[in-house]
Amino acid sequence: MSVEFVSRPDFTRADAGIVRTGTWDVGTPERQRRTVEAIRDAWAGREWPRPGPLSYTVHAGEDGRTLFHYAQWKDEESHRAYARGGRDARNADVDAAVPGIERRGPHTYELYRSASLGGPDAREPGCVVIVDVEFEGADRARQRDWVDAVFEALATDPAPAPGGIGGHFHVSTDGTRVLNYAEWVSAQAHVDALAGPGNGVGSRTPQWERVQNHPGTTGGGVHRYTPALSLRPGVQGR
Repeated sequence: MSVEFVSRPDFTRADAGIVRTGTWDVGTPERQRRTVEAIRDAWAGREWPRPGPLSYTVHAGEDGRTLFHYAQWKDEESHRAYARGGRDARNADVDAAVPGIERRGPHTYELYRSASLGGPDAREPGCVVIVDVEFEGADRARQRDWVDAVFEALATDPAPAPGGIGGHFHVSTDGTRVLNYAEWVSAQAHVDALAGPGNGVGSRTPQWERVQNHPGTTGGGVHRYTPALSLRPGVQGR
């Protein structure tokens, strides 16, 4: 089963039951570049695993040291089966090329809702912004309430940010987190949106205030990444 290089994950595919994410800290921009190359070689040099992910995407953090990993899977069992089989060989190749990687996470999510943030969806993202929201205790209804509140705020915003392409909102399977995989035309477009009159991306409206002061939120973070690598099975494996 061959490997196909693509520009981004397909968020519309119905067979992606879960998403696994994680962050690697590799230390320096040079090691960041070498790690992406090592991941590319480790996957392109082998047939696509079966069972295996439906897609595998890596983004380089603008901090020059981190890599964000986003993998679509059919279900938890397919991931467990892969972990028992071919995962270690690929990781061993990467670790041999770039020793000392610090791996953080992973977290398991389900895609809940996606939205266009203005403009044609066909635009390729020059920047991916990962927004993490953490909640006090597990509450699956609260996760979805927060996401729904964001959608209401987006729909009623009188001046939406012009550089946004799309937002893909994921809820963790343990009920404690939300992740927004936000695509932007560029990092500068996101910087400009943050510099607007609102608190973060969004205007000063009651709907955005509800999002920002939602009960039960305990923390989170916002991190910008440059798209680096996205893979999926070749045509014969899809």
